[in-house]
Amino acid sequence: MPSPFLWGVASAALQVEGALTEDGRTPSIWDAFHLRPGAVRDGHGPEVACDHYHRWAEDVELLGRLGVTAYRFSVSWPRVVPHGRGPANKHGLAFYDRLADALLERGIEPVPTLFHWDLPVELDEAGGWSSRDTAEAFAAYAAVTADALGDRVRRWITLNEPVVHTAYGHAFGIHAPGRTLDVPGVLKVAHHQLLAHGLAARELRSRGLEVLLTNNYSPVSPKGDGDAAAAEAYDALHNRLFTDPVLTGGYPDLSAFGARGVPGVRDGDLDLIAGSVDGLGVNYYNPTLVAAPAEGAGLPFDLAEITGVPTTAFGWPVVPEGLERLIDLLGERYGAELPPLYVTENGCSQTDAVTPDGRVPDPERIAYLRDHIAAVDRARERGADVRGYFVWTLTDNFEWAEGYHQRFGLVHVDHATQRRLPKDSFDWYRDLIAERR
Repeated sequence: MPSPFLWGVASAALQVEGALTEDGRTPSIWDAFHLRPGAVRDGHGPEVACDHYHRWAEDVELLGRLGVTAYRFSVSWPRVVPHGRGPANKHGLAFYDRLADALLERGIEPVPTLFHWDLPVELDEAGGWSSRDTAEAFAAYAAVTADALGDRVRRWITLNEPVVHTAYGHAFGIHAPGRTLDVPGVLKVAHHQLLAHGLAARELRSRGLEVLLTNNYSPVSPKGDGDAAAAEAYDALHNRLFTDPVLTGGYPDLSAFGARGVPGVRDGDLDLIAGSVDGLGVNYYNPTLVAAPAEGAGLPFDLAEITGVPTTAFGWPVVPEGLERLIDLLGERYGAELPPLYVTENGCSQTDAVTPDGRVPDPERIAYLRDHIAAVDRARERGADVRGYFVWTLTDNFEWAEGYHQRFGLVHVDHATQRRLPKDSFDWYRDLIAERR
């Protein structure tokens, strides 16, 4: 009998936990990066975030009220294995142990992500994802975490959106660790993350656990008749770089970027990476329109503006049909090699405000979620094996380089007082889950 469809919400440790120096946690690359002048909007930082480390019980109570059947959270690597290597921190593991038990008591499946961009700073100083040693350290961290929680937690995500972490953190320098590497350097970073996934998957599967890899996907369209090659180049980078090796055992054609193969690949690496997932996590926010680059441009594509559709507070185009198209595209591209899909993130930032009567009306978010869930429904009706949908996110949180300016949550958070206030979308999603269950 197939597993019941998972209705959930998602979050990330660095974005919600706070408590950066408590109970043995050591700094991550974001602890260091946000201190750089201009790195994060208005100098915001994650020191407190949503104070989830202390208010986790309150947040689990909110999850119970919401009626979700799964909660996707991330484990903080520097909280569980301080400095990135060495023995596990019993205090860090105890936090996730309590969280998992509290979720299970309410009938909510814990779905942990092992890496959501918070690399221990000591590993970064030793080379970070440019070093093969980081992949080995990640596998050891995955093993100790699985040993602590694997008796109750069966479904694990290794990496979150490695394409974003690679591009924003190592090519464009706008996320931690803030590097601007050349193409070979960026591709080496990509390969070592995939190697880390493969090594961790081996550890998890040896313990009888299920493994997912989550990536950010965006269906790509050429702007005009002469832009097909640019669209193919962007698609190879954004959608195929972290999926082809896992599902087909080889990297896509990256010659448009001047690459003659991927640096750092050793014999046996791709065999380890291939077939290493039991499910594929799909994070979707918007499609991408691509044009041919201007002469002399550094990249083989230029991003074009999608017009004629609503936008979120982030300025992202709202195109629910893009999620349906993406699910179809993955099925067409990978066929029998495609494992079950889980929409592990989907949501929108809106300008939310508390009204005098204590409500947070957010009709645009309700419409966004309604239409994207309908897109998933249509894909499933045509036979797509989609087994879960997770809203990003439960609480307004620290939104990376945007600080606290972007509100994605179903729950409004006053970051001065940490008061939680469910928005109208919270009630809407609660009612939808109750109806669907």
